[in-house]
Amino acid sequence: MKFKKAIPNLFTLSNLFCGFLSVLLTAHGDTRNASILILIGMMLDSMDGRIARMLKAESEIGKELDSLADIVTFGVAPAILVYYVSFSQYGLIGMIIAGLFPLFGAFRLARFNVNARSSIYYFTGVPITAAGGLLTLVAILHRWIPDILISVSFMALCFLMVSKYKIPSLKNVPLPKYGTIVTALLGCLIFIIFKNQQQEMPYFIYIAVPLYIGFIGYRLKKRRDNGGKNHKS
Repeated sequence: MKFKKAIPNLFTLSNLFCGFLSVLLTAHGDTRNASILILIGMMLDSMDGRIARMLKAESEIGKELDSLADIVTFGVAPAILVYYVSFSQYGLIGMIIAGLFPLFGAFRLARFNVNARSSIYYFTGVPITAAGGLLTLVAILHRWIPDILISVSFMALCFLMVSKYKIPSLKNVPLPKYGTIVTALLGCLIFIIFKNQQQEMPYFIYIAVPLYIGFIGYRLKKRRDNGGKNHKS
């Protein structure tokens, strides 16, 4: 029973470890695999909550652990990635600007955690998972994006995370959720970019692709099973 309750937390900790490894790889100049690790972290983040509900193993510790993992993988890691590919040329100012993203992300997570009246129909502000994924996308495309546009996108995502804008949650709509959409978009772009440039694919992509295909297969099977139960009833 205790092991069953620990399974969702293992996925969350794996998400956190992906963020840590992404930071290390970025520091060593391997921004390609650093991006892939954030992608894998997004997959794991979209799985831990569903697994907890499936196993009936939801806990307060799991919720807090999820926020701690998110601030590393989708706050710190993307910010450092963008710093290395774009903001490093600005020296200390670039460091300070890059540091704003995890700060805004931490505030957004804290506000979400203490808001007992969170609606199932919308998010208040852009979720840090989606914001971190989009920032990673900007970092991947940095060679084709002017520096000023990278800076504007960076600050816009910071603002949108802590804004009061109502973002539809799509929880009751049979469509892919934001994490799935951004993950799939990132994966497709990474493949297209490296294929067109005839570069060797980042080695972490060979972990990400089977993981994501397995996850999508599981979700389709779960939806089909639920549809069959509803039809019988």
